[in-house]
Amino acid sequence: MLKIQKWVVNPCQECTHVVSDETGEAVIIDCGVYYANERKRLVEYIEKEQLKPVHLLLTHSHHDHIYGNDLILDKYGLLPEIHEAEKNFMIYILPLRIKEIYGDNYPYPIPMPGKTFKGGDFINFGNHQLKVIHTPGHSPGSVVFFCKEENIAFTGDTLLSMNIGRTDFPGGDREQMAESLELIVRRLNDDTVIYPSHGKKSTMLHEKACNPYLR
Repeated sequence: MLKIQKWVVNPCQECTHVVSDETGEAVIIDCGVYYANERKRLVEYIEKEQLKPVHLLLTHSHHDHIYGNDLILDKYGLLPEIHEAEKNFMIYILPLRIKEIYGDNYPYPIPMPGKTFKGGDFINFGNHQLKVIHTPGHSPGSVVFFCKEENIAFTGDTLLSMNIGRTDFPGGDREQMAESLELIVRRLNDDTVIYPSHGKKSTMLHEKACNPYLR
């Protein structure tokens, strides 16, 4: 059974998730820890639970999702893993965006991507796997990570509780977002619990009934 630890972090109130199972292996999804106390709390949790992080996964590479990547590289030797369509954004656009926001005062190095994946791939850890569902619209390489065994999905900024991610950022596309939302509705059943990267968790049943973007 999966254990999911969530923290709401950084100035953008992003949700960082550590997902582990009975083997002790874990994946870290969208590591947005920025402040010193957030970074300390993440490491203390991993050590307390005696976890072995084996993947650092990004649903996409906007700045609020990558603040803690240097910490994970330093502590656990893991480079961020992204969808292949997100690689150019992360290499060329992300550093410019960081400089636009922070000038020369951004305090952390920005690790560039390691492995890339594509839609339909599986991310394996412990006794579980996450299927990659490519959901462009918020960014070119936005994805959902779906665990069929547990019927849970980490939806990034594609599908939020009662909302969706913006499409007016560089690389966003309104038509692609509409297609991605249709794909999510087809792929995830009503009982699927979703864990977005902003806001609270929900279910597909609730979102299909109440989210104005899915009706």
